[in-house]
Amino acid sequence: MAEVILMPRLSDTMTEGVIAAWHKNVGDAVKKGDLLAEIETDKATMELESYQDGILLHIGTPKGGKLQVNDLLAIFGKAGEDISALLAQHSGGAAAAPVAAPAPVAEAPAPAASSAPVVDVANMEEVVLMPRLSDTMTEGVIAGWHKNIGDTVKKGEVLADIETDKATMELESYKDGVLLYQGAKAGEKILVNDLLCIIGKPGLDVEAIVKAVKNGGGQATAPAATVAAAPAPVAAPVAATAPVSETVVNEGRIFASPLAKKIAGEKGIDLRYVKGTGDNGRITKNDVDAYVPAASSSAPAAAKATPMAPVAPAGQVSFEDVPVSQMRKTIARRLSESLFTAPHFYLTMSIDMDAAVAARTKINEVAPVKVSFNDMVLKATALALKQHPKVNSSWLGDTIRYNHHINIGVAVAVEDGLLVPVVRFADTKSLSQIGAEVKEYAQKAKEKKLQPADWEGSTFTISNLGMYGIDQFTAIINPPDSCILAVGGISQVPVVKNGQVVPGNIMKVTLSCDHRSVDGATGAAFLQTLKSLLEEPLRMLV
Repeated sequence: MAEVILMPRLSDTMTEGVIAAWHKNVGDAVKKGDLLAEIETDKATMELESYQDGILLHIGTPKGGKLQVNDLLAIFGKAGEDISALLAQHSGGAAAAPVAAPAPVAEAPAPAASSAPVVDVANMEEVVLMPRLSDTMTEGVIAGWHKNIGDTVKKGEVLADIETDKATMELESYKDGVLLYQGAKAGEKILVNDLLCIIGKPGLDVEAIVKAVKNGGGQATAPAATVAAAPAPVAAPVAATAPVSETVVNEGRIFASPLAKKIAGEKGIDLRYVKGTGDNGRITKNDVDAYVPAASSSAPAAAKATPMAPVAPAGQVSFEDVPVSQMRKTIARRLSESLFTAPHFYLTMSIDMDAAVAARTKINEVAPVKVSFNDMVLKATALALKQHPKVNSSWLGDTIRYNHHINIGVAVAVEDGLLVPVVRFADTKSLSQIGAEVKEYAQKAKEKKLQPADWEGSTFTISNLGMYGIDQFTAIINPPDSCILAVGGISQVPVVKNGQVVPGNIMKVTLSCDHRSVDGATGAAFLQTLKSLLEEPLRMLV
């Protein structure tokens, strides 16, 4: 009996998927575990494996097409099996052109009120809408176009840099064609699911598609005249990425080892110009080390790219109005909501860090990665949360979620604001693992390379300003978390030990709590456990 496969939900925020590639065609025999298709979600492009044996009798949409979650993706069965009933059953949900069923096409002449052709935007693979690149994104700003109208675009090439509320992210093309239309210039905003661009073959009626999208994304009559030159002005050219004399070796998606990518990023090397010697042309560390860029005038250009800060004449009022970035808007909105809706209260405790200072010195003598005091605070916090699950909770309005897993967000300051990458299952990781992960996240945050999966799902947050000489401060809760820990610096102050005044290393921490889910005594008990772990670091190893 034929079986239906629906579009799966491959991420917690996914609402639709784009077929990046089919690895099987209609009529092919498929075995359990075979790679069926590559599906582009709102987070990444993921491989979909078949979970049964059979013949692929139907695909719900061709390469580049979009399907909503739970729409008809494919049908498996025996060769020659009748699938008309299954197609009829799912015809209302799938926005795809059936490959093997001509019956729905025969009903098309019904709406023949107009002699002009009809454009159905929902089924047009040429249309690229603004994707939702983070769980809180409502609009995106075009930071820069990497392709201009009329340029040839290949699958995997970067189309544009899009500034979201969390980071500036590269948007790759998932199809081949020519860029025929841009929905906005560099610096302009586009709402999620609004028209971003059109990629297709020359001669495509762009005006009809744009009109259909502006009329609600349904249908619009196409004008009789053929498409003229695209009316949208060409976006401001992106700064040159490579000298003219170099030859592009890698086009589209670039295959490189993580270490090679890291080294290339540190050296400012464009991997498009590096020839890979690994399997299937994969770029390795040795390839990056051996790469010698061609001589260019990039150094003078870089010098010109850094303008001098304006200097106000003495005695004259001067200022500059800067548009609020997407990240800044989201910080303002979320933290205002938190502070004015969640009843905050604050608990401060002083911690004797003498033993932690001594332990850190010995740990770093043998640790593969240098361990910071912040790493020790994070580890101690994770262990304390295991003993106080009410602090590791989330306020959800009608319910309080007590999380059994411990995912700690670490606030990282970047040029445009603040990002909070998440160390997942922190209680199960060693100090070296935590140190390496936090350093990697901090670097990625500063380079604007964090992905949505890196900052989602925290159950508790730590904000540390000790490295800036701050002794004590209070932090605003990062919703839906119930608490955030503000960590100050370690100060040498006189303390009384065994009846004598001696110098001591004291660190102050302040716990901000949401009184809707955490009470004062609960927060105080958590801080007592945290204090005992940091004052006796060996307890963290038990």
